Amino acid sequence: MSNAIQIKNVTKEFKVLNRREGLKGSIKDLFSRDYKIVKAVDNISINISQGEIVGYLGPNGAGKSTTIKMMTGVLEPTSGEILVNGRQPYQNRSMNAQEIGVVFGQRSQLWWALPLVESFKILKDIYGVSDENYNKMIELYRSLVDIEPLLHKPVRQMSLGQRTLSDILAAFLHDPKIVFLDEPTIGLDVSMKSKIRTLISSLNKEKNTTVILTTHDMGDVDALCKRIVIIDKGKMLYDNDIEHLKKFFGSYRTLKIRVSDDLKATAEKIQKEVPEFVVTSDEEWISVLVDEDKKKVIDVLGQLQNSYTIKDMQLEEISSEDVIKKIYEEGVK
Repeated sequence: MSNAIQIKNVTKEFKVLNRREGLKGSIKDLFSRDYKIVKAVDNISINISQGEIVGYLGPNGAGKSTTIKMMTGVLEPTSGEILVNGRQPYQNRSMNAQEIGVVFGQRSQLWWALPLVESFKILKDIYGVSDENYNKMIELYRSLVDIEPLLHKPVRQMSLGQRTLSDILAAFLHDPKIVFLDEPTIGLDVSMKSKIRTLISSLNKEKNTTVILTTHDMGDVDALCKRIVIIDKGKMLYDNDIEHLKKFFGSYRTLKIRVSDDLKATAEKIQKEVPEFVVTSDEEWISVLVDEDKKKVIDVLGQLQNSYTIKDMQLEEISSEDVIKKIYEEGVK
């Protein structure tokens, strides 16, 4: 299987001015040479095969967007090498743009006042898509989603979910080899998120398109990604599948209990009793994330039964979301 993306020892540095406070400081800054070097991406290496869906994850400010901008050719790395479809994207921006698709959150690439089908026709001409291939893609879209009600609807009249769906269809229209999706389901309801995840998965299978997904929604990751890459403070923390990741935290279990008393107040009391574990609550349950290397779940349950009347309990494996949260906080040890 060929590599769609090759990133080898890539670093991206930015020169940032050390700013002073106040009006006098702002005037001095105009003539200042007091700069610091910030490494947004620090010596990262990744190989991504054609047809993979890869979740590129990390907290805000981790360096995800900088990496995506280098892969799309917007930025040039300070050092190292990036090859996208065998080319350096920042030296072949026009050629690279012909073979990639991009969806950035809520920034639409569609024409606001035009019906969706007119935007599609404009994109068809921009990318030089033949009539035959264009018609094939529209038929594929019809088989995957209920696109007819959207085709003649102006983009400005669409809901956020409809617009996001349309943007994803537009990104795949010219049959790119790679599509970059940045927070594609942000702000959407559960039903629309499910539709968009199904659409992305179906297009990936039908066209063997490589998909790079950046998201904070672990539902997207669980539904779409067999492989995840985690970056924080510019450095790569993890590159493997989600199940392999869970093995790092195999000793963790979530003990969920339901009590008669006020859940939030009770959770706060429990947190004081078991300060070594994380205690949270929602409308139905109090959850205790237990590390069984420190204390067995059965012992924690017994301790709580001595203090509280437990109406119901559940035991769950650590969730993907909790795993990612712990990696952001602690790294992979």
